[in-house]
This record gives sequence, structure tokens and C-alpha cells, in this order.
Amino acid sequence: MFSFSLEHQEKNSQARLGLIRTAHGEIRTPVFMPVGTQGTVKALTPEDLVSLEVPIILANTYHLYLRPGHDRIRRLGGLHRFMHWDRPLLTDSGGYQVFSLGALRKITPEGVSFRSHLDGSSHFLTPELAMEIQAALGSDIAMCLDECPPYPATYEYACSSLELTLNWARRCRQARAGEGQALFGIVQGGVFPDLRRESAAALREIGFDGYALGGLSVGEPPEERLETIARTLPLLPADRPRYLMGLGTPEDLVEGVERGADMFDCVLPTRNARNGMLFTRRGEISIKNAAYAEDPGPIDPECGCYTCRNYSRAYLRHLYLAKELLSYRLHTWHNLYYFMELMQEIRQAVANDRFEDFKTTFYLQRKES
Repeated sequence: MFSFSLEHQEKNSQARLGLIRTAHGEIRTPVFMPVGTQGTVKALTPEDLVSLEVPIILANTYHLYLRPGHDRIRRLGGLHRFMHWDRPLLTDSGGYQVFSLGALRKITPEGVSFRSHLDGSSHFLTPELAMEIQAALGSDIAMCLDECPPYPATYEYACSSLELTLNWARRCRQARAGEGQALFGIVQGGVFPDLRRESAAALREIGFDGYALGGLSVGEPPEERLETIARTLPLLPADRPRYLMGLGTPEDLVEGVERGADMFDCVLPTRNARNGMLFTRRGEISIKNAAYAEDPGPIDPECGCYTCRNYSRAYLRHLYLAKELLSYRLHTWHNLYYFMELMQEIRQAVANDRFEDFKTTFYLQRKES
């Protein structure tokens, strides 16, 4: 069971509201998906995520394939039951993680051979295996296996990489994922407009339940990234979800929504939380800063999260410097609350055709920091 309906198109931008329906619940878009790499969003329980009104999380096919193994997860009832999460799940294909292994992997037309970063064991990931793994995991949304070209890449490399990705997309579509599992195709092509157009057209012809933009946030200048997003998103079907993969700064979310994106994911809020970097309406703060040593105030006076309602900057700084585990939990709770609130405010602004006003206020507040 999967469907997407376009609920509202903002009058003054490409921003839009949508509703995704899955067997495990509904997702109102635009949406930010926290990353639960190994079947857990680090430092939080599934009940915490429900309290934070997180509607969907992302899990990592590569890591779960290597440990504990997709067959074991299937035997134990699938990833939802395994991790005690009854809301929607998206699984990536594992391609990005494999390709980031560098010398530990080799790409061929059939698939990619690689050595595990855990124990050095040899593996061969094909489009068909990527679909088999995700079917075993039982996610609501599966992703095609693709190659993510580096930046910078020559036109010739980007062209051959795109051909490979499109062939793999066709094989993923033929293999098909599990019953009731949606499958998203991934637009590649580097920062070359003609290759992005070719990729989008070919994927539309194959036909997918949703479409993602991959190969971004890999070192390209922000202006090229935004140009690529603005050029490519209108090429995708308006009646399907549009997913910007791996983009997750607050600015990324605002700019992406303005250009018509529906879905985002990034490790930024959770990883930054563990590193003591906390998000506020006025910009980010580093809790280890000595200026907070005797600060009795919350992280953000305008935030209503559990952490800000109960703990001071001084205490949070103490926990962080003492390397107490509670630091990770309280910081992660705050950062994800900030991201969920940001997306809620974005959706409200789009619903009222006031996204431009929202964006102006958003940037003015961040300049005040």
C-alpha cells in the first residue's frame, strides 16, 4: 500500500504540500527523515521519536546487510518489528555507502564488489540483491541501487556513471521490491544539466512510485547545487514524491522546499548533537563554549522541547565535557525537535501561501546570532 496525493501548490513558489500513505501510516510533506543507520536513531528510543512526532525514519541497507544480516531480520519479522517502530520506514540501497569505501570497492556493469569495513569480508552488491535485502527488511519505501559520482567529475565520467545507474534502475524495477513496498528511482548526472534531463526522462519512462535527486552535497558549490535542484525537480512527475537525498541543513530544507522538494534526510541533527552543536532559531551554538559555563538559560529560549524546558546551558555543557551519555540524549532530543518544528512551520507557511514571508523571517533570525 503506497500512494501520494498533492494537497496544495503554493502560489508564489514551487513549494507544495502532499500526503504519502503507507501500510504503516501517513506522512505529510514536506518532511525531514531522521537517519537510523543501524535500525536506531542514535541516543533515542522509538517512543522518544513518537513523542517528537517523527513520522518516518531512514535505515541503512548496507549496514543492516552486514550486521546483523537481512535474512536474520526477515526471520525475526522484518525491520519494523525488529526495532520496535510501527511508523513508516525508508531504506536506502546501500550504494552511497559502498561507493564511499574507495579502494575497498570495484564497480562493474553487473554490480559492485567490495570488502566489508567491519571484517574485510568480500561481497558483491547487485541491483537484484539490493531489492532482495530491502524486501527482507520490509521497509515502506525502497531505493534503487545507483552510483553516486564524485565532485568534481568529468563529463565523460558522469555520462558513463549515468548509463550505469539507469541500467541498474531498470534491473531494480524488474526485480521489484517486497509486496506493498514503494520503489523510488534516483536522478543522477552530476552538475551537468543535459545529463540530469536525460536521467529524469529515462526514469519517468521506466516509472517509479517516487523520484529522488542523488549526487548532491558531495562537495559541489552551494550555488551549483541549488541550480541543479531548481532545474531538475520540475522535470519530475508532479503526482509523485520528490526526495532530496542527504541534504539537511536548515537552509537546505528551506531552499529545497521552495524549489518543490517533498522529502529530506540527513545525519546532521543527530551527529551534530553528539558533537555538542545545537540548532536554534538564531543559528547554531557549540555547547562546549566557555561562555555557557554559568549560563542558567536553555539552549533556545523560544524552544519548547523537553531539554529546553528542564536543563540549562551550563548543565548541558558540564555533561558534554564530562562525556556523559545523557548529553547525547538531551542534545539529540533538542535538535530533532528543532527540525520537526521547522518542517511544521514550513508546512503551515505553504498552506497559507506565505512561504516567502516565512523564508524572510527565517534568514533574518539567523543573521541575528
